[in-house]
Amino acid sequence: MVDSRYSLGSVLLAALVLVSVGALVVASNPTLLPGGDYNRTSVSIVSEGEVVTKVDVRVADSYEKRYTGLSDTESLGADEGMLFVHDEEGEYAYVMREMAFPLDIVFVDANGTITRIHHAELPSEGASGDDLTRYRGTGKYVLEVPYGYTNETGVDVGDTVRIDDY
Repeated sequence: MVDSRYSLGSVLLAALVLVSVGALVVASNPTLLPGGDYNRTSVSIVSEGEVVTKVDVRVADSYEKRYTGLSDTESLGADEGMLFVHDEEGEYAYVMREMAFPLDIVFVDANGTITRIHHAELPSEGASGDDLTRYRGTGKYVLEVPYGYTNETGVDVGDTVRIDDY
């Protein structure tokens, strides 16, 4: 007859190993966590008191959503984008991880002022990790829109971003 203490111990050990391995896998790839559906809102960009453009955005307001970003998106419409919301204003770096299209990356401070705009090309084939260009800026928000959008609409550093319902 099998000692039930050993059977129970074996089951508990196996469960502990599975949980540990699962935690390591998720820690090394946060996109495996359920990010949930994105809330949507609109942002208006104002220059010299006039609305220059309005963008419909998905809101990435959790670590998992910010990490994934637009990586699972095939394309954006002309007036579509993603708004990344950080808990506090700070220095952040964005990369073009697993992206299918280039972007304009717009850093916005807590008051809504655009502090930096990057025109981010697609990375080289096979680039990952340390090979990816880091697009740095200061802000509480980061707005990603189609590549060249800021040039086409006249959006510039110093303009103001107004966020609806957020």
